[in-house]
Amino acid sequence: MRTTPKSMRMHIGLFGRRNVGKSSLMNALLGFPKSIVSDVAGTTTDPVEKAMEFPPLGPVVFVDTAGIDDVGALGALRVKRSREVLERMDVAVVICDEAGIGPFERGLIAELQAHKTPILCIFNKCDRGEPSLEDARALLGETGEAVRISVKTGRNLDAVRESLIRIAPEDRFAEPPMVSDLVPAGGSVVLVVPIDLGAPKGRLILPQVQAIREILDADASCTVVKERELIGALANARTPPSLVICDSQIVLKAAADTPPDIPLTTFSILMARLKADLVRLAEGAAVLHRLKPGDHVLVAEACTHDVICDDIGRVKIPRWLRQFAGGDLRIDFSGGKHFPEDLAKYKLIIQCGACMVTRKHMLSWLYRAERQGVPMTNYGVAISVVQGVLERSLEPFPEAYRAYEAALRMEPEEA
Repeated sequence: MRTTPKSMRMHIGLFGRRNVGKSSLMNALLGFPKSIVSDVAGTTTDPVEKAMEFPPLGPVVFVDTAGIDDVGALGALRVKRSREVLERMDVAVVICDEAGIGPFERGLIAELQAHKTPILCIFNKCDRGEPSLEDARALLGETGEAVRISVKTGRNLDAVRESLIRIAPEDRFAEPPMVSDLVPAGGSVVLVVPIDLGAPKGRLILPQVQAIREILDADASCTVVKERELIGALANARTPPSLVICDSQIVLKAAADTPPDIPLTTFSILMARLKADLVRLAEGAAVLHRLKPGDHVLVAEACTHDVICDDIGRVKIPRWLRQFAGGDLRIDFSGGKHFPEDLAKYKLIIQCGACMVTRKHMLSWLYRAERQGVPMTNYGVAISVVQGVLERSLEPFPEAYRAYEAALRMEPEEA
């Protein structure tokens, strides 16, 4: 559990005004001082993250944020960072002091409810006063719970854990499968893993490791080969594999080398299914056929790394897009956990596999794009389109391919 990647942990954000006890509560839950605590308002600046094991929820990440009532030019930047965190949390803890719920808390709760985020409203400092829980419960409705505690005295801290367990999203206890439902017990899968300049030294990348683990959990077996060994692996297999999974960059070759009666897909398409909504990302991919020279496209990565000479996001995908569109495109890039707020100028957003962020995080970006009317797809789906093999790579997911075809038939005005 201690080595579970952050992207696979439930994220719990702590929000509230300055000096209501957010950092003190985080330290109390962790059992040691991770966040700096001071009587000086505005001590917490950037969000502070701490991964821990939190039974029975399992591995989680607590995120301490700056006060939402911070002031001044610097304070406005701190508030902006806190609100960026807000929309990608799986659970939100809104902390008040003995004064109870005020305008800031009401605004926060309304914003979280708009994101359908479960909310735990905590009245800290109940050793000084005890606001009514009924007002908070009426405001929260079915979206959360309210408790009174005192971090200073330790009063009722157990209630925080109990409430978090009750309001935690069900899908955090049973995350959607990546590949385990595509292979029967006793079946086999061939994983095609290129070893190129982008491959990390001495290890596999996270989606490949996740796929192997799910296949083993499904009581199936897997064979891992490079792209040149795929034909040999298939020829030497006693029985045909249930599935071939390949890296998106070599999907054209893998599709040519894999017999048509063996289903094939890519790691990135599996990640689209695990981390977001494959059907909606397939719909978004239809816009690739409508790209014209001069259109704006955003290529979004959920991590930051040095750009290599043939980088998939910064070099290969832009090159393929320009070839597919028949001319130059205006391509912007974003990296890390910060997604542009204003997306209106983009004809299409192409997101990476999102192995470094949570499903909620990825869905928040998808929702933001949809609210602004901008289609979105991901690396794996987009690459399969421009390589002309999307029908092949979406064969295990017929609903997604039907959505793509339906979007293709739509008139540009409708799309």
